[in-house]
Amino acid sequence: MCGRFVRSSPIEKIITEFRVKKTLDQTGPSYNIAPAQDILIINHEGEKQLIACTWGFIPSWAKDPSIGHKTINARAETVAEKPMFRSAFRKHRCLVIADGFYEWEKKEKKKVPFYIRLRTAKPFGFGGLYSHWTSPEGKTVCTCTIITTTANALIEAIHDRMPVIIPKDKEDLWLDPEMKDDDILLDLLKPYPAELMEMYEVSTNVNIPAFRSHEAITPV
Repeated sequence: MCGRFVRSSPIEKIITEFRVKKTLDQTGPSYNIAPAQDILIINHEGEKQLIACTWGFIPSWAKDPSIGHKTINARAETVAEKPMFRSAFRKHRCLVIADGFYEWEKKEKKKVPFYIRLRTAKPFGFGGLYSHWTSPEGKTVCTCTIITTTANALIEAIHDRMPVIIPKDKEDLWLDPEMKDDDILLDLLKPYPAELMEMYEVSTNVNIPAFRSHEAITPV
């Protein structure tokens, strides 16, 4: 699964890297993003746009928003068929902007956190799905989930799952609202090449969601 990640790149860099036309107000970095927090996604509604969204998918038909606590991730193996996600898979795909993510290795009676990122240290997009959910009070909010797949050779040493990272040259294909071929889309949900990533141990302070400083990604 993916339960904590980092977005450290400034907005200007994200705009350049992802060629986004629409932007939002300046927002600072976050080095320990947890579920239910606001994150940045790129979707394609008329054009590519960078927007804020809440992490924890609430389908449009849901009555209770607490369902979002259980839907921070969607499995690549079932995302096209599962009633919770299948409509969004075909109509509301997005990129969840990140610079890296955390995973924990179980060692005896404790969990040791590791930080994982691209060797280039550039921002990337997790494969994600989003929904426009309207509350009983009439307020519409964006909510989203991150798709996971089997771990690559780097990450499998500590965990059997990893978030899907959409390759740079496939981002527009993933976002294309006219693309409705399940086979083509599912083929993008593969483990990212291990040789293009790096991983190192970080402080157990990241176990605390409130710990969001740059020190969270400092190697121990």
